[in-house]
Amino acid sequence: MSIVVTGATGALGRLVVDELLARVPASEIAAVVRNKEKAADLAARGVELRMADYSEPATLAGAFRAGDRVLLISGSEVGRRVPQHTAVIEAAKAAGVAQLAYTGILGGPDADFALADEHKTTEQLILDSGLPYTFLRNGWYTENYTANLAPVLEHGAVVSNAGEGRIASAARADYAAAAAAVLTGDGHLGRAYELSGDVAWSLAEYAAEVAAASGKPIAYTSVTPEAHLAVLTGAGLPAAFAEILVDVDHAIERGRLAGTSGDLTRLIGRPTTPLAVTVREAVSA
Repeated sequence: MSIVVTGATGALGRLVVDELLARVPASEIAAVVRNKEKAADLAARGVELRMADYSEPATLAGAFRAGDRVLLISGSEVGRRVPQHTAVIEAAKAAGVAQLAYTGILGGPDADFALADEHKTTEQLILDSGLPYTFLRNGWYTENYTANLAPVLEHGAVVSNAGEGRIASAARADYAAAAAAVLTGDGHLGRAYELSGDVAWSLAEYAAEVAAASGKPIAYTSVTPEAHLAVLTGAGLPAAFAEILVDVDHAIERGRLAGTSGDLTRLIGRPTTPLAVTVREAVSA
C-alpha cells in the first residue's frame, strides 16, 4: 500500500508531498507525474514515480495498486477535467484503491458558479463509482491573488466586480497539510470537508494589505462585470477564461467563497495562514 499523489509536480502536489514526507517514510509515497525530469527531485528524496497522464487513460493502468490511498488533484485544464477525472476514477476503481480523496471546490453541490461545474460532476462520478472517498472542497488559495501582484503594484489598483464580497482564503500550504492529514489519518472515509481560511476578507482589505507591505498606494476599484471583462481581455486573457473569472467574482459578491466552517483548521491542527503573511511574502519575493 502506498499513499499516491496525482499531479505531484504541480504547485499543490509538491506541497502535499512535502507534508507527507514529514509524516511517513518516503518509501510509502508514490507520485503520479507526466514528466520524469520535472519529478527528479522527488525521486531523489526516495519517492516512487509512476508515469501517467490524465489525458491518456491507457497510461493510468499502472498508476494505482490495491489498497493505495490516492489523492486526485483536480486537473488544471478547465473544460477538459471531466474526461480526465473519469479516467483516473476508473483506473482507481480497477486497481481497488482503499481511498480516493479529491480536491474539489468550496460548497460542493451547492456551489452555483461555472467554475464549480466540473468539480460537482467529478464528485458525483466518485460517488457513483462506489469507491471509498474523501472530498476536500478547497476554498480559494490566497496565492490566486498574490501570484499576480506585478500589475497591481505597477498600476496601484485592484480591480474586480466582486463588490464588497468577502473571501475566506488560506495559503496553498494549508490545503496541502489538510490533504496529508486525510491521507495519513483515519476516520475520513465518506466525509466531505468544506475547507477555507479562518477569516474572510474583502478586496478592499486585500488592497490595504498590499499597500502596507509594499509601501505603495493601492486602491480597490469595484466595477461592473462588463467593465471587468473588458479589463481582463484587454490585458490579454482569453475571453473564455476572463468570463470564468468575472463569474467567480460575482459568486464572491454573493458570499459563495466567504464560508468559514473551521474544517481546515481542525484538520491541520493550527490556524490558517493570515492574508497579511502571504501578502508580505509575495511582496518580498
